[in-house]
Amino acid sequence: MSEPLARTPLHALHAELGARFTPFAGYEMPVQYAAGLRAEHLWTRSHAGLFDVSHMGQLRVRGPDLVRALEGALPVDFSGWPVGLQKYSLLLNERGGIEDDLMIARLEGEVAIVVNAACKEKDLGLLRARCAQLEFELLDRALLALQGPQAEEALASLSSEVRKLRFQEAGTFRIADIDCFVTRSGYTGEDGFEVSVPAQAAERLARALLVHPAVKPVGLGARDTLRLEAGLPLYGQDMDAGTTPQEAGLAWAIPRARREALLSGTPPMRRLGGFIGLARVPIRHGAAVVDSAGTEVGVVTSGTVSPSLGRPIALAYVAKDAGEPLAAVVRGDRHEIARANLPFVPKRYKRRAGSA
Repeated sequence: MSEPLARTPLHALHAELGARFTPFAGYEMPVQYAAGLRAEHLWTRSHAGLFDVSHMGQLRVRGPDLVRALEGALPVDFSGWPVGLQKYSLLLNERGGIEDDLMIARLEGEVAIVVNAACKEKDLGLLRARCAQLEFELLDRALLALQGPQAEEALASLSSEVRKLRFQEAGTFRIADIDCFVTRSGYTGEDGFEVSVPAQAAERLARALLVHPAVKPVGLGARDTLRLEAGLPLYGQDMDAGTTPQEAGLAWAIPRARREALLSGTPPMRRLGGFIGLARVPIRHGAAVVDSAGTEVGVVTSGTVSPSLGRPIALAYVAKDAGEPLAAVVRGDRHEIARANLPFVPKRYKRRAGSA
């Protein structure tokens, strides 16, 4: 008998707003609302979408020699990493495989980490084993993502101070009379914020944001198509514990000073890349990629018809020596695909002048 699905603190609000739910990482999550995935996707690109990502794990880490201990457990380098800055990182196993991808924010006397929903318990076990002297607290908080070109305007209508944040910066703000931890980040390629809020106050904050005319609720379906257009890999689908950072194109997330030690060895024989379908046939996860002789040389890990571009896009692992042309096999038929630079749709993060 399967375990009952967990619900986020916003479940009742989703139901009130007409959400269609789906099981995801052990939770009953809103996949879309009445307007539908495409409309929600395009609204986020032009206005602001409000996403419930409370299924993600939110950790706070404290203890003696905090920085040194975390540097021994994760491929991070805290030198030159100021308080109030967040970075993308990876949790690697002893074989160099990716156990999870993380967002890590350095705070005053502690570190905040956001982990993927399906990996919460595994990550906690690994980190506690590697850093026995540290305290890892799994917070009982909701997490809202407000994404899109009007996200700043909408959030600033409740707290003008958030305007000072730039991409990957973090801080605590009073929003709708609630103390919130805010990062200027998200996984859509758009400008926006992730707002950590006490669980009991989550619905009040969500309703306050939805009053703004630029904000509409958006489900996980559009979040997936948005992150795919931005060329952002999804853990458990585009990478897993058997995938190395080099294969997934994530070697950049390893600090330069540690790459030689962590990324040495045989060069990968496959690499995750972007592809565009030349026919108007959707290419889905699991489709084989074949060369002109029909030999299988790779596999699609994520695919959709891009709502922004109106054509099929995909991420796929393909052998390093695979020749052109390539095709994806859909229902037994080959459909030609072409390599594409990532992201498929340009990212629009609000960075500080001169930052990378």
